[in-house]
Order: sequence, then structure tokens, then C-alpha cells
Amino acid sequence: MKLKLVIVLVMALALASCGGEKPKKDVSGAEPATEKATEAVADADPMANKGIGPISSVTLGEIDQTLVAEGETVFKAKCTACHKISKKFVGPALKGVTQRRSPEWIMNMTLNPEEMIAKDPIAKQLLAEANGAPMANQNITEEEARALLEYFRSKN
Repeated sequence: MKLKLVIVLVMALALASCGGEKPKKDVSGAEPATEKATEAVADADPMANKGIGPISSVTLGEIDQTLVAEGETVFKAKCTACHKISKKFVGPALKGVTQRRSPEWIMNMTLNPEEMIAKDPIAKQLLAEANGAPMANQNITEEEARALLEYFRSKN
């Protein structure tokens, strides 16, 4: 009888110890850092953000159809594995992206995705929305990035 009681007691202790550590509840009343970062991005003007990379200024004129055609070729070759124009795929839909992001930000994101994801608040938010799937560096040149921007402008 004592042996059964000891076995039951040992099993109960073993089960109790297998529950793992419960996450500690924040009793300070402070919001988690991710919520603060999301709010900061939401409050900032995304068109004022130029991103991080080699592009500090872009002058836009009328849409250049030659660049649009080049951009479409680059898009089909290097971007369609993760992006669609009209719907979210792995990455966000790109229709209207030039109305949501500055031209400099778009070009810097295509040219410098690793640093943008690491440091830019909008890129960090997009990474979270893509379930942590980072944008791959496609080794796009500045000329290709400019052509992609023109292609995106034509899709607004």
C-alpha cells in the first residue's frame, strides 16, 4: 500500500514539473515593446520615411513607358516568387505602393533589404506581417530599382 502511495506521489510530482515555465505577467502596466513599435510606425508619416540605403533623393516626372517595360521585366524575373501586384502573397501587394511609401524608401528596400529589415520601422513591421519571412536580396542594381519604381508607379 505504501509503495502505491509513493508511486502515485512520484507521478504527481513528475506531472507537475512537466508544465514548463509560464510566461510572467507584466505587472508594471507597461505595453509590450512590439505594440509601442507598431504604434510609432502607425503615427509616423510613411511618405516622409526615405529608408536606409544609397538612395537619398528621387525626382519623378511623367511616367516613362520605357522604364515601365524594363521594370516589368525585372519584376517578373526577380520579384514574382514573393510579390503579386494586386494581392498579398509572401510579401505585400505592390499595387499602390507608391502612394504608401516614398520613392526613396521603395528603391532602398529593393537595393538594401537586409539593413532595411534590421533598422527601418516600416520594414520591420512588414517583416512581422510576413510571418518573419525576410525579403531576399535579389542583387538589384540602382537602374533596375529605378525601373521597378516606374513599373510600380504605372500600377497605381
